[in-house]
Amino acid sequence: MEAIANGNGGTSANVNEKQPKRMGRNCEICGHKRAALRRPKTGQQVCKECFYLTFEEEIHKVIIDNHLFKPGERVAIGASGGKDSTVLAHVLTELNRRHNYGLDLFLLSIDEGITGYRDDSLETVKRNEIQYGVPLKVVSYKSLYGWTMDEIVKEIGLKNNCTFCGVFRRQALDRGATMVEADKIATGHNADDIAETVLLNILRGDIARLGRCTQITTGEDGSIPRCKPFKYTYEKEIVMYAYFKKLDYFSTECIYSPNAYRGFARDFIKDLEQIRPRAILDIIRSGENFSVSSSTKLPEQGICERCGYISSQKWCKACVLLDGLNRGLPKLGISRTRGRRGLKLEIEPPVTTEAEMQQKELPKGKPCTSLDF
Repeated sequence: MEAIANGNGGTSANVNEKQPKRMGRNCEICGHKRAALRRPKTGQQVCKECFYLTFEEEIHKVIIDNHLFKPGERVAIGASGGKDSTVLAHVLTELNRRHNYGLDLFLLSIDEGITGYRDDSLETVKRNEIQYGVPLKVVSYKSLYGWTMDEIVKEIGLKNNCTFCGVFRRQALDRGATMVEADKIATGHNADDIAETVLLNILRGDIARLGRCTQITTGEDGSIPRCKPFKYTYEKEIVMYAYFKKLDYFSTECIYSPNAYRGFARDFIKDLEQIRPRAILDIIRSGENFSVSSSTKLPEQGICERCGYISSQKWCKACVLLDGLNRGLPKLGISRTRGRRGLKLEIEPPVTTEAEMQQKELPKGKPCTSLDF
């Protein structure tokens, strides 16, 4: 339990094998088994078996109510080896069998090239491949971009590395999904993540993106839509499910993320949850009901001249960042092309051979933005 608690910011505080003795009452759902835990989302005291079934069926209801999948679809599960993606792989595999979804599931992992973190977590994903009987596809930054995150951090430092990783990772997921001819990508973003994103968009003044960040499915106008079956699932309950089910997952935090801006929003959300657990869902509902002014719109999407990815500029963000790295100007892509003083940076497109374009062919019609959800 110590490893789980340290790796998830104390989110497993309610998980304790001795808890049933302290509770001293029966499950509020079945009424005859001893309660083993109190659900953070509802406050109910429930036994393990009822918790498992309720947890899974709530996710099933979200899938059905939002028409997330169609029979026969090939669905790539974004698998990092962490608790969210591991539980997602386990639950989707179980629900696909129980409710006959008719889905062709497989795991899709991105190797960012972070020594001591991603290489270890990928070993967990490889074990999940065997445990769930779901095929695995691994795509690396090195093979796609010619850079690992370790190499990027040496160039850019620790301040802006998450910008590079976020942009490259989203595009790498699309590339990997295209390689295996996926119809859809399922990610493990949970209710806490989405509430954090709502808060971040408010703090950044990104009103246009605030209007869509709570959507359960994004990129429907592109080649590979993404969906979030855990949209209303609390992180604490995901940890409880993984712990009591004894699932095999990796619990260490990324070594480059402690100073990420999102961490401050995460801490604030956790403080709110301690006071009022319902706050997480309330923030999501607020985002869903948020009315964006007609004068506040996302930039019109075009096509990146270099790689064919959808972009509001001549080059998508990934190409701009990659060009800066390759030219020895890693901070070039971090700065805005038009600053407050009207500064405009002219980027000269590099020569790209036809063979290189075929090797790095991207799925057409998928947005490339700083925040994917």
